[in-house]
Amino acid sequence: MRIRGIENQRYTNRLIKWAVIAIDFVVLWFLIPFVVDSIPHSEEWDADMYHIFWTVCTLTMVLAEYWFPPVIHQRLVGAGIILKRCTMLVASQTLLSYLLLRSFRVLYHLGWPLFFMALLMWLSLILLCFAERWMLKRLRKSGYNTRKVTFIGSDPEIHRLYQKLCSNPTYGYKVRSSYVSPGEFSGLLSHPEDLHLGDEVYLCVSRKERDLIERTASMCYHRMIKFYYVSVAEEKLNLQPVFIDDMEVMATYTSPLEDPLNRLLKRVADILLSILFLIPLVLLLPFFAAIIKFQSPGPVFVRQRHTGLGGREFHCYKFRSKHVNTDVGSPRPVLDDFHRFPFGNFIRRTRMDKLPQFWNVLIGNMSVVGPHPHIPSLTEQYDKLIDKYMLRHFVKPGITGWTQITGFREEMREPCQMEERIERDIWYIQHWSFWLDMRIIWLTFKTFFNIKKF
Repeated sequence: MRIRGIENQRYTNRLIKWAVIAIDFVVLWFLIPFVVDSIPHSEEWDADMYHIFWTVCTLTMVLAEYWFPPVIHQRLVGAGIILKRCTMLVASQTLLSYLLLRSFRVLYHLGWPLFFMALLMWLSLILLCFAERWMLKRLRKSGYNTRKVTFIGSDPEIHRLYQKLCSNPTYGYKVRSSYVSPGEFSGLLSHPEDLHLGDEVYLCVSRKERDLIERTASMCYHRMIKFYYVSVAEEKLNLQPVFIDDMEVMATYTSPLEDPLNRLLKRVADILLSILFLIPLVLLLPFFAAIIKFQSPGPVFVRQRHTGLGGREFHCYKFRSKHVNTDVGSPRPVLDDFHRFPFGNFIRRTRMDKLPQFWNVLIGNMSVVGPHPHIPSLTEQYDKLIDKYMLRHFVKPGITGWTQITGFREEMREPCQMEERIERDIWYIQHWSFWLDMRIIWLTFKTFFNIKKF
């Protein structure tokens, strides 16, 4: 029965995987006739030339699917991973098709038609992948394609893992059994046939319990159950593994952005995105300026000093959203902390007040994605309260970021709230990837369009 259950799950996952691959090919074959019609002089092609084109595109798709297989069936797959898979799949298929088709000297003028086919296929596959993921989540929520798990231990870390896996029914995890007392579970290991453990086991005990860890792992191996060891909270180190030649040491900070190529990739993306947003902003600027000055006399922009990369200060720009304080003795216009004018309230709620920060991105003070910038007084205050606070300044601050799209959009004044925010900033820095940035940008747009109150 145990082996049959495992095989049923594997069969379901294989079925999902092959269904996604089949849909990918259907999209390709649907687009090929339209692409052929757009190629100059394609009306002069005979049947053999069309078959060559079709065969090459299909064979390169086979290779691309082998290199970048579907990920929809994975339970905790994120939107960024889906986006990466679709992009690499289409890019590799298109490049291989172009190189092979150019080798057939009878086929010319293929560049732009293949580019447009790639663009259409990329958009189609992304939409289909998210639709497939939505249907798969509904299927798991209904009780199909699920995995049964067992949790052992009472440490806060095992509770955090439980919340992550089982709080969302669309992941398809169901609790088969749980043992709060590792000692009780250790006694039951003498009669493993009486244990009902499901498909995965998560054990959270101290590393001193080496015998219990090894016995549990051995039992899981024999019963074809996936075994995971979770460190208890007090033994978790806020250090990252680093290799010096073949020797592993632990460091306080590592980030993919330490690689110059990754920094270059992020900078190029920042420049392109800032130009993309600044062009329409220049056209909208006269209208924004007129409305702001009509509703509240004073400057159009706010320029504040913030802490940036390496702890250096820079001037951060925003559209003014509040009335100006004109108290006697104020050296410059100071924003009232309580009163916003109507248009200022609108741009603040929609985050459009941050649009001028794309100028900061273009000149290199900020990035599109990164930790939220703070004024120097807050930087000094939280540096004294939170040990790892200054780690967030190893990268440029961002207009949006992982912290903001995971529930921390507003400024946090309480130390406990700020600590959690800093943890998310550090997680982003240590797990940076181009695809993570694209995911954050996508989720920011979703948040923008989901705003209901203006």
